[in-house]
This record gives sequence, structure tokens and C-alpha cells, in this order.
Amino acid sequence: MNDEPTGIFMNKADQVASHLLDRIVELNLHPGSSFGTEAELLEQYKVSRPTLRESLRILESQGVLTRRPGPKGGIMVAKPSIDTLAHSLSVFLRLHNVPFVEILRARMAIEPALVRDAARHGTDEQFAEMDETTDRLEKAGKNGEIVYRENRAFHNLIAKAAANPVLEVFWSTIRALASGEGAGLTYSQRNIAEIASFHRQIVEACRRRDPEQAHHLMIEHLGELDVLLRTRHKDQLARPMRIAAKADRKIV
Repeated sequence: MNDEPTGIFMNKADQVASHLLDRIVELNLHPGSSFGTEAELLEQYKVSRPTLRESLRILESQGVLTRRPGPKGGIMVAKPSIDTLAHSLSVFLRLHNVPFVEILRARMAIEPALVRDAARHGTDEQFAEMDETTDRLEKAGKNGEIVYRENRAFHNLIAKAAANPVLEVFWSTIRALASGEGAGLTYSQRNIAEIASFHRQIVEACRRRDPEQAHHLMIEHLGELDVLLRTRHKDQLARPMRIAAKADRKIV
């Protein structure tokens, strides 16, 4: 006889949270849809108020529900954000003592795959947007906020052009954790010029529908970042992961 456990134990609050999530999916409720009031849910599920509130907090932490105050408020369906996913992953990595350098290694594995698909599936409109964000990057000068914003925008466009929703989510999460400004990184004017040059070459390879060249250029581009980190910010690499911020969706 096998005495090994066959399932995962769920307390009452976990069970109710699971039922609530199933209901959201089955009813195909969209973000912003009303999920009723606390009183209505208490009547429907026949549980104590503390149990229901703990169930709602579970779904809040997953970014599934939020509460809107006021006469027309109540418990509302939300859409889990990348911030929520990045926060959960950063907590996991921090508690498992994963250093920041491993996030960069993950990025260097994902982005070349994304740009290869972008060269295959990207549209002329998306490539034009990449050109525009590179133009703004070159004109940013010493405005660090614009540099970071346009650099992120370019790589976000690559991820979207790849037309792979799962990889795009992975990239967006890794991007949130590998953000240069979050790790204390800065770029000189020479660095910015080199970044812009790589961006333009990558876009041209994508326009030519040359996935292998785009892949090669992205690896080289990310390799330059790796050199920058190891020469100018070496002390950052071995540090533990920072905990990513998460948008507040408090349910009381």
C-alpha cells in the first residue's frame, strides 16, 4: 500500500479562493467586471467573514481581484500584471539566494530567441516604431530617464514583434528584474551611441527577414552589456536579488 500523499493540502481559505478563481474563468469575467460585494459572497459560499477575507487577499496577491470604494464600488476583477509576477519571482529568487548575475544570464538566453522570431513575424509598423525609439535614444543626451525609457521600449518592441505571448511574458518579467537603473547601472554617451548602433543593425536585419543575423547581433549587443557590467559594476553581480515592487491592490 502506498502511503505517499496524493495531493496538496488546502485550507478553507485556499479552497474558497480556488472556487472564486474558477468562477472568474468560467464566467469569462474581464478586468473591471464587478465580482459582487462581500455580503453577497458570504451568502453564496456560507463561510465566515475572516475566511472569505483571507480568500480575497490570496486572489489580491495574485493580481486577480481588487476593491473599488464608493457607492458603485465593490470587489472587482483585475488583470495580473507583470509587476505582480516579477514581485513573486524576485521573492522566490531572493529567498533561494540567487544573485543578480543569474537574471542577466536568463535575459541573454531569452532575448536572442525573441529577436529571431521578431525577424520572422515582425511588421513594418513595428520596425518603424523601433527606429523611432532609437531616434529618441540618440537625442536623449544626459537625460537618464529618457535613455532608460527608450532602451526598454526598444526591447519591449522586439518581444512583442516575436508574436510569442509566453516568451513575451518571460521577457517582461526578466526585464523588470534586470532593469539597469534598478541595479545601479549608468551609461556614458559612448555607451548610448553603441546601444543605438546595435539597435539600428538589429532592426535592419529584421527588415531583411534575416533571423540568424538578428540573433547574432542581439548576442553581440548583450555581450557588450555583460562586459560593461563586469568592468564597471562587478560588485553588483554577486549581490542577492532585490525584491521587485508590486502595485498595491489592497482588499480590507
